[in-house]
Amino acid sequence: MSSEKDVLFLLPPGFPDAKQGTGDFFCPDCVTVNGLLAYHPHLRDRIEVKVAPFARPRQEVIALLGPDHQGCPVLVLPEEAPPESAPVRRSITGRQFVAGAIEIGDYLARKYGTPVPHR
Repeated sequence: MSSEKDVLFLLPPGFPDAKQGTGDFFCPDCVTVNGLLAYHPHLRDRIEVKVAPFARPRQEVIALLGPDHQGCPVLVLPEEAPPESAPVRRSITGRQFVAGAIEIGDYLARKYGTPVPHR
């Protein structure tokens, strides 16, 4: 992981989930964040985007945030990032992160100047 960039973990665009039935599924929050990246492609130069597997445990996310914060989408801030205000949370590993499409959109707007999510 690059220590200078925020790291965004998204789920793949299609994944099986036997608990939900047959066929492939998508994560609505991940699609929303992907749409934001499509609207503002310059963000891909500023943040590192990774695809996490749907199946848990999501080892790469756990390594950064611990087992209690495996949900996606999640944006992990650099270790040396200054403390931020809400919606940033801190994991048991000490890393700051932002979870959820709206919260990630708020953070990206504040940090990179993109439009703010409409509510």
